[in-house]
Amino acid sequence: MSEHTAPFTPDQIGFSPVRFSSSGTFITHKDNMVDPYAETRIAKEVQIEGTQYTPQVKELFPCLILLHDRWGLTSHVQAFAKQLACEGYVVLVPNLYGRLGGMITANDEVAESLMSRLDEQLALKDINACCEFLNTNIPEDTNLDVTKRNLHGVIGLGMGGGLAIQFAARRRRLRAVVSFSGSIPQNTSELAKEMYCPILYHAVHHNGFSDLESVNQLQQQAKEEGKTVEVQSYPDTPAGFWNQSNPDTYRPEASQQAWGTTVKFLNDILRNS
Repeated sequence: MSEHTAPFTPDQIGFSPVRFSSSGTFITHKDNMVDPYAETRIAKEVQIEGTQYTPQVKELFPCLILLHDRWGLTSHVQAFAKQLACEGYVVLVPNLYGRLGGMITANDEVAESLMSRLDEQLALKDINACCEFLNTNIPEDTNLDVTKRNLHGVIGLGMGGGLAIQFAARRRRLRAVVSFSGSIPQNTSELAKEMYCPILYHAVHHNGFSDLESVNQLQQQAKEEGKTVEVQSYPDTPAGFWNQSNPDTYRPEASQQAWGTTVKFLNDILRNS
């Protein structure tokens, strides 16, 4: 594989906190013009919080939503998002644990508990609100408008990878999904029929665990429906191989391979189409 150079450097990436309604409708500067209390009024809906990363040039970019693993919105996930932004994307990273207090943890038992308490249907609703937020992400200064409308991809890590796969069957205008070892729903035949976009799946098998059987089943059923599930397999590689902050699971070669495949997959769909 030829060496790849991202179009932007980390120094060219800006970031800002975001907070918006889970309802999918948002207050704009026009609302503020006619309602002086719009910004201070207490919202009735749950608010989604996260971080948005944006290349600092005057240009319109396709958008990515990055879904974190069971550990929460860690510094590693933030670094992953910034690296994606260097590839020429606006990247939104929502805190999927916002309804649970927004926790971040390095404790495996706490992470498992948080994941078990996550309401997947509400999480999918929040991810959809992220798409709507990116579509209406227009500041008062139109020169700062940087997002291309409805040119969205979703990337999920571990727990987030499972949500990303489910979301592929939830949003009609979604263009691409990448899942890093996310859980495959049992109703693969229904999922294959409802899929709206191609999926790239990074499959691991390590110490007797493998997610290849279920993802291969989804791949075959998707093919029968005329849809695409691309599978990349990493033998003797644990889940979390992409996480540089965890030396117990991090595998540099597999991580680099997955990154290159992911960038090509996304660019072919979102930047070169």
